[in-house]
Amino acid sequence: MSSSPRPATQRRRVHSPPSAVAYLSAVITLLVLIAAAFSRVFAPRFPHRPATSGCRPDGEGSWSIGVYLGDSPFSLKPIEHWGISDDRGAAWPVANPAVTCADVSEAGFPSSFVANPFLFLQGDAIYMFFETKNPITSQGDIAAAVSKDAGVTWQQLGVVLDEEWHLSYPYVFRYNNKIYMMPESSKKGDLRLYCALDFPLKWKLEKVLMEKPLVDSVIINFRGSYWLLGSDISSYGAKQNGELNIWYSNSPLAPWNPHRHNPIRNMDSRSSFRNGGRPFIYDGNLYRVGKQGISGHSIKVFKVEILTANEYREVEVPFVIDKPLKEQNAWNGARSHHFDVQQLQSGQLWIGVMDGDRVPSRDSVHRLTVGYMFYGVTLLLVLILGGLTGAVKCMLPLRWCLPQTEKHGDLFHAEQKFFLHYKLRSLVSSLNKFGFLLGGRINYRTWKGQVYIAVVILILIFLTCVGTHYIYGGNGAEEPYPIKGKYSQFTLLTMTYDARLWNLKMFVDHYSKCASVREILVVWNKGQPPVQNELKSSVPIRVRIETKNTLNNRFKIDEEIKTRAVMELDDDIMMACDDLERGFKVWREHPDRIVGYYPRLADTAPLKYRNERYARRQGGYNMILTGAAFMDHNLAFKRYWSNKAEVGRNIVDSFFNCEDILLNFLFMNGSSTSTVEYVKPAWAIDMSKFSGVAISRNTQAHYHVRSKCVAKFSEFYGNLTAKRFFSSRGDDWDV
Repeated sequence: MSSSPRPATQRRRVHSPPSAVAYLSAVITLLVLIAAAFSRVFAPRFPHRPATSGCRPDGEGSWSIGVYLGDSPFSLKPIEHWGISDDRGAAWPVANPAVTCADVSEAGFPSSFVANPFLFLQGDAIYMFFETKNPITSQGDIAAAVSKDAGVTWQQLGVVLDEEWHLSYPYVFRYNNKIYMMPESSKKGDLRLYCALDFPLKWKLEKVLMEKPLVDSVIINFRGSYWLLGSDISSYGAKQNGELNIWYSNSPLAPWNPHRHNPIRNMDSRSSFRNGGRPFIYDGNLYRVGKQGISGHSIKVFKVEILTANEYREVEVPFVIDKPLKEQNAWNGARSHHFDVQQLQSGQLWIGVMDGDRVPSRDSVHRLTVGYMFYGVTLLLVLILGGLTGAVKCMLPLRWCLPQTEKHGDLFHAEQKFFLHYKLRSLVSSLNKFGFLLGGRINYRTWKGQVYIAVVILILIFLTCVGTHYIYGGNGAEEPYPIKGKYSQFTLLTMTYDARLWNLKMFVDHYSKCASVREILVVWNKGQPPVQNELKSSVPIRVRIETKNTLNNRFKIDEEIKTRAVMELDDDIMMACDDLERGFKVWREHPDRIVGYYPRLADTAPLKYRNERYARRQGGYNMILTGAAFMDHNLAFKRYWSNKAEVGRNIVDSFFNCEDILLNFLFMNGSSTSTVEYVKPAWAIDMSKFSGVAISRNTQAHYHVRSKCVAKFSEFYGNLTAKRFFSSRGDDWDV
């Protein structure tokens, strides 16, 4: 008996794959949303410099200028190594960079970068002339600044020379009681000399020295003659970095005679024959400064052994200025291309200025190229996945490959086009065969097919995130934040013992690269201390071995600490360098406070020690854990080791806990104003959760002991109940 046909509503439904448009729209929309979310979450949360300072960087990087001091041109040290104090912004020591693009503004906009600094000494004043790039016109102008405290602070004087063409390399010198400037004006096609009408703000054109587009030119008076050294990029076969030309004269204003062997050298771009600053005379010898690389990667110094009208010979001499080990986190970590040095009027010290950049040449182009390459691979995989699931059918019509009819008189060209169409038709046929073989190989309705699709989608998400990181993630630099245009440094102090050595190695390697870290001090409480080469550090590291295992060692007075600020940080806490830099900025605004990342609250009767979650519910905190906090070590350590604090130190030893709570009480008791300040870290990881090596493994017992400490400290140092509300600073860093 034959069965009757099923009703239409009971017929089996055929699941067809989604259309190509729907598939591509869904997948690409998903990836775009992931890219947008990734760029917001994992790209730098707080914009890196130059965005931090409001600068407007371009493809040439974000150059800045640093100051160096020393007993000779060959023993210069960065200004921070001299421990110079400046009360403005709690800058002790004052640190490089001394001048940044944020210091110079034109038409209300910060400069794109500052570079090519030259010094000019007049009495007790030190003038600095440098190139500044207008962010609107992308044209170089000449700006100036003045220092009256041996280069510690600089007052900006603004743009002092602005022409219709690009200017740079402002070489300034004195001749016959007049002051001249010879900036590079190769874009104009000549070399011009300006004379100061109202130094340093007003200049007039004196004369055109040469009708040649010379770059990086200087004039030096040596052994009775004037010598002009520069690079002529107009000559046939000239290479900008490998060529040096010399002229000589009896006066900077007189006609210049070419050296017999011009060009002196014409090497490849890796040579250093293009000038990188002012030549200088030391111990009767002439030294020339050269730059290595087209955009400048490093500075080299050459001793000039022979300089006559017919002969020139120089030899490279050792010249090292503290090579930055922090890479992109150092203001000059990627490259430097200009150096100028002068002896101060006192004759005791030399002052040098050098420009530097933390960003490698063409870094933004490289990151964009790599990022879009990842996007391209992602799109290709999307199409392949669509073909495998049958959502996308890659079939090209062969009629696209039919040749056009040609006139009889153009038979040769017709044969050529027919041949090309034949090749194209073969290629399209091959692609269609491949698409036919590819199509539908994955059945998205089976569990195995769904696993394949899930794996490919995870790969797509990974590639999208990597591409987004290259495009929107910046160059990885985590830069310091200035206070009133000044930078400073701090000492990172951690206390540990032998069971936590693996933590310490990771701690030192990570935090030593942070921009404002000057030195790392390890307080070693117990066990065999590490040898020096066990700890990989980008800054000097000192291990202070203690004879007694006590938490009071954390705040022990140490005369060898070279900075005012000390960051007390447990070796099992890992956070981004940018979090440290933000905390350091807040501390520099309030150097009389404890500024840290873990707020706590002591309240109720009797007093109890409460965590951050409870403090937020109550709307305030009155303690900051010194396991991650900035403080003035002169102020904090002296209070901690005062006679008044002896009872509290004994309580710390009896519980082997609570040294941070004691310091909070001592600060509260020593001031009528707010004594603690909170900064929320973008992220922080407690590594003790993985190692199990910590005194606070049992949180409930740990909090019980700390509540006892709060009660005892209240008896001796007063009640700690004043609250400091969250989100009160206005910078959203304490939200």
